[in-house]
Amino acid sequence: MANCHNLFGKYNIEISLTTKKINDMITSKNALRDRIKKYFKENHPLYVPKFYIQGSYKMKTAIRTKDDICDLDDGVYFFREPEVAATTLQSWVWDAVDGYTSTPPEHRKKCIRNIFSNDYEIDNPVYYKIDGKEYQIAVKNNGWEDSDPKEVVDWFNKNKDLDGKIIKVVKELKAWCDHKRNKMPSGLAMTILTMNAKSKIVLNDRDDILLTDILREIKKQLSQKFECIVPAVPNDNLFDGYDKAREENFLNNLSDFLNDAESALKEENQLKASKLWQKHLGSRFPDGEDKNEQSARNSTIGIGAATSNPWCE
Repeated sequence: MANCHNLFGKYNIEISLTTKKINDMITSKNALRDRIKKYFKENHPLYVPKFYIQGSYKMKTAIRTKDDICDLDDGVYFFREPEVAATTLQSWVWDAVDGYTSTPPEHRKKCIRNIFSNDYEIDNPVYYKIDGKEYQIAVKNNGWEDSDPKEVVDWFNKNKDLDGKIIKVVKELKAWCDHKRNKMPSGLAMTILTMNAKSKIVLNDRDDILLTDILREIKKQLSQKFECIVPAVPNDNLFDGYDKAREENFLNNLSDFLNDAESALKEENQLKASKLWQKHLGSRFPDGEDKNEQSARNSTIGIGAATSNPWCE
């Protein structure tokens, strides 16, 4: 069967953040922090902001979308109980960053979004924390909710493999959702689904086989119960609110991807196999060589139950 491991290596480079993107985002992040600190010192001195990079950037699973856009989440934390509404505290952060970019910041439900046109976005969610209580995130027009993004990062780092295999799979599945769009699951949802699947399989050294095994396990778990529970406060289900059409769209895309992934593993011609992967991962996935690979199937790298971990069934 055609071995596309090398093609996945090239694909991961294509979807990963470039050095320039990283450097530019960090520069902008620091400048936004300086504006926020200055604004609060001058206008609301009893509120002293602290900061914490969170989300996919922290977990090293950030990608560039097919539009070449990436993002960074930089939480703004206040270690005191606010005397103003959650929306008001968000609006103060909006006031602080307004004017830094040519595009006005967006006051979204759970963050202030800074848009660097056709390049990247930096989100500033707003939190407060007092002793004895959970972290609280500001929700526009809805008050405060329990939320601890650091707990998610810690959970991911504790459970990922040391070789970085699962990081690559998360990025591949996030890029798949970006390629398909049409209200496919969020990056956080795909991260959680991937990590849950990882605990049930043996991590294969071949990227094409590993991704197929992960897809199969995700489908298996969702067929038993369609849910995606955040492994941190507030332990909410990210699939709450999905209507039937959105659920079916995701599950149908998942089935199609798994079917073509299994066909690609059986395909002897690498070019033909790569075309099957491109149907779901897009044109950034490279063409393979137009050659056949005659290789005996090995049960240790085969598809299906051979790669499952019997101790985790």
